[in-house]
Amino acid sequence: MPKIRIKWVRSQIGYPEDQRRTIRALGLKKLNQAVEREDSPTIRGMVHKVRHMLAVEEA
Repeated sequence: MPKIRIKWVRSQIGYPEDQRRTIRALGLKKLNQAVEREDSPTIRGMVHKVRHMLAVEEA
């Protein structure tokens, strides 16, 4: 299955708690951290929810 690289680029300060939990669920702990995840509908949905705080590219 293809992978996507997800990078956290914008602070979560001022955003709702559910969006903060989504960032954590993606495996991101620090600002500017990048992780690789399988490209699945579940992960894409999570990324879509917090797309204003992330940068995404195909890995």
